[in-house]
Amino acid sequence: MAVSVSIVAIVTSLHLIAFVLAVGAERRRSTVKVVPDEYDESTYCVYDSDASTAYGLSAFGLLLISQTVVNGVTKCFCFGKGLMGRGSSTTWAVFFFIFSWVSFLGAEACLLAGSTRNAYHTKYRAAFGVQDLSCATLRKGVFAAGAALTFLSMVGSILYYWAHSKADTGGWEKHRNDGGLGMTSPSYPENHQQQRTNEFEKA
Repeated sequence: MAVSVSIVAIVTSLHLIAFVLAVGAERRRSTVKVVPDEYDESTYCVYDSDASTAYGLSAFGLLLISQTVVNGVTKCFCFGKGLMGRGSSTTWAVFFFIFSWVSFLGAEACLLAGSTRNAYHTKYRAAFGVQDLSCATLRKGVFAAGAALTFLSMVGSILYYWAHSKADTGGWEKHRNDGGLGMTSPSYPENHQQQRTNEFEKA
């Protein structure tokens, strides 16, 4: 399986868009302010736009699609002629396969958790009869961690696809060619000796 430029472009584009959305989700995290009720002396929490929820879920979906594309093309590291042997390409393919999955799962966890908590806080409205009210918001850095892991997932996925493709083609073809040379080389002296014998008999 040779490296496909279109696959690399699709995976890179999906990861980059997810990264941008995750950064946007971090910057647009919902904020809160304490507002007094106009009808009585109680106060309540008012949260602003839930744009971070939409950004986070969109990044979550794009990252999932990208991971599906990579593992669909490589058959999730289960098949391949070159992967049957042992070589540096196969070793790197295994390493980046694990690296891409770890970073992918971490990014998805951060994006999903951040989106869920942000949505909860945005829809939350409760009355309190205290003067010093502390309204909970999504902790800073959750979407930022998701963005960082998304970038690492992109690097891991591309390098995994490249190493897998190299192991699945170059390594196997090299092994086959080496085997072919080994099989044909012993027959050369035998054919040469037979030709010299024929010439001697003719003379």
